[in-house]
Parts: sequence; C-alpha cells; structure tokens
Amino acid sequence: MRFLKTAFWGLVALALVTVGLANRGLVTLRVLPEALGAALGLSPDLDLPLFLVIFLGVALGLVLGLVWEWIREIPERAQARATARELERLRRELARTRAEVAPKDDVLAVLDAPALPARRA
Repeated sequence: MRFLKTAFWGLVALALVTVGLANRGLVTLRVLPEALGAALGLSPDLDLPLFLVIFLGVALGLVLGLVWEWIREIPERAQARATARELERLRRELARTRAEVAPKDDVLAVLDAPALPARRA
C-alpha cells in the first residue's frame, strides 16, 4: 500500500512539473480593468509565470472549499459533541446505579445471583 501511495504522489509531482515547464511564459495580472485603473490613477499589475497563476488558483480553490465544508459541518460537529456528552452522562449514571444495586455482602451476592437450572443425572 505504501508503494501505491508513493507512486501516486510521484505521478502527481511529475504532472505538476510538466505543467510548470509547459507554462513558463509570463502573464500580467491586473487587479482592476485598465479603464477603471486609469480613472482612479492606480493600476496594480503583477507579472507572474502562467504555471504559478494556475497553481495559485487551484490552491485558492482548495482552501475556499475546505473553509466552506468546515462551515457547513458546524451543526454535525455540535450534534456529535452533544451526543458524546449524553453518552458520558449515561455511562456515569449506569456505573452509579450498578454500584447502588450491587450487594455489599458475598452471601447476599450468592443469594441474588440468578438460579441455574438443575442438572439431570
């Protein structure tokens, strides 16, 4: 299994390197459209290799998806915590009840034990 995991991540790394080498050209990222940037008097531009833009876009998408899913699961996690608290409360109550019901004397424990059916000869 470890070999398959290593082989998978090796193929992923090879694919990423191939995409990076194929997309080395510089692209200009603009925060604002040219007309709006000229009207405001600022035009923040950034020149980056295309593969970096692609990888950053994928990483940003993964992070946004992770945050979205974490927020979506808040009710399920709250329910799981409530269930765990209830389970612990019931376990403590069961232990306390068993301690109260348990006989304090060995003779009483033998008398309270369920009767075994008689053996036939």
